[in-house]
Order: sequence, then C-alpha cells, then structure tokens
Amino acid sequence: MGKKDNTLTKMEFQIMSILWDINHSACAWDILERCEEPKPAYTTIATYMKILYEKGYVDYFKNEEKGKTHLYVAKVTRAEYARQTMQEAKKRLFGGSLKSMLSFFVKEENLTVEEIKDLLDLIAQED
Repeated sequence: MGKKDNTLTKMEFQIMSILWDINHSACAWDILERCEEPKPAYTTIATYMKILYEKGYVDYFKNEEKGKTHLYVAKVTRAEYARQTMQEAKKRLFGGSLKSMLSFFVKEENLTVEEIKDLLDLIAQED
C-alpha cells in the first residue's frame, strides 16, 4: 500500500467490502448496484475508486470490450486489512501489548469463563 494514511473511511470500507464480497474484478456500476439505499451517485463511486487506488487498496485495468470501462480488483484482502487495523489499534491504544488488548476485550464483552475456554479450544485446534 502507498505511504498515505491507509485507514479506510466508512464509505471506503463499504466499497471495499462489496469488492471483497464480489471476489473478482468489478466496474464501478457493479459496485454501485450493490450499495445500500440511498445509493450514491456513480461519480461518487468513481471518485472513491480513485482514492482507493491511490491508497493502494485496489488496482484496475481497462476492459476494451466494455467501452474502456475500468475494472477494479482488490489488492488487499479483508484479512490483511483486519490484521493491519488490529496491529495499529494494538500499537496506538494498548502500547503494543497484546495482553492488554485481549484483556480489554474480555472485560468489555463480559466474556464468561466458558466463553474464554471455548476461545482457547479454538486456538488450540488451529495449531
């Protein structure tokens, strides 16, 4: 990704979520038709696609068969974005301490001992 601020705004995240869900190249019209009501203008989607390209989240190529339409593809997966976002939150909000971050979520979500055990079982299964 580029050197600019790579945090996604709410609308950028919505557009990336649509692109991640499509899971292949898509034009701005494909994205627009999947937007929630009230739908933004086509030009708004096109502007956001340019911003996402500049931020390094998407790439594009021209589809000559469809009148030089830009087709966009995600360069960053949803998991990669989640990882990046959580790493940044851990660093900024918890001084880089995973223990502090997890403790916060355990307390904030009022997890029971049973739920914590279930999480530990899930983690053990992945090893």
